[in-house]
Amino acid sequence: MSSERLNDSAEGSSRSTPQKQQQQQPPPAPPPLSRYESQKRRDWNTFGQYLRNQTPPVSLSQCNCNHVLDFLRYLDQFGKTKVHLHGCVFFGQPDPPAPCTCPLRQAWGSLDALIGRLRAAYEEHGGSPETNPFGNGAIRVYLREVKECQSKARGIPYKKKKKKRNQIKAEDPAKIKQQVKRMGTLQEIKYSKVSSTYASRSPL
Repeated sequence: MSSERLNDSAEGSSRSTPQKQQQQQPPPAPPPLSRYESQKRRDWNTFGQYLRNQTPPVSLSQCNCNHVLDFLRYLDQFGKTKVHLHGCVFFGQPDPPAPCTCPLRQAWGSLDALIGRLRAAYEEHGGSPETNPFGNGAIRVYLREVKECQSKARGIPYKKKKKKRNQIKAEDPAKIKQQVKRMGTLQEIKYSKVSSTYASRSPL
């Protein structure tokens, strides 16, 4: 009788052990963030720290386009793009032969991408698209001015990316009509060949 109780207790303990192990297993780790998501999180944290360092500190609900413009100008001190001034002898030269004392700035492309990430992060954190300071028209004007200024100073024109065009556009009615006409002509030729073959084989 005692041996049966020992066996039952041993079986019970062996059954409870896997259950405890299952309960003690840590939850699966979340998937790693993509490069874009990681950069967006860093940008958002940097902007939040910038607002908190203001005197007095600025909350996210108080943030407007002026704070965003000040933030973009603040980032210029960390830029690595040489932007020649009007008085510089290398103004407008894409490959200057010697160094100069012109300031380093944030490149227009970097600022444009930064605003895109912050605009998305603002709405992901509960902000309304209608009040999104990163989508304000003043930000677009500022970026356009930076783009034009850097293009002239560095002698590098910014060209719009051309969209790939298919050889035959579906919206081109002339080409569609030409295709249909060609297909109809081929069908007529095929039908005439079949008719002539059938006529030559048919008895008189």
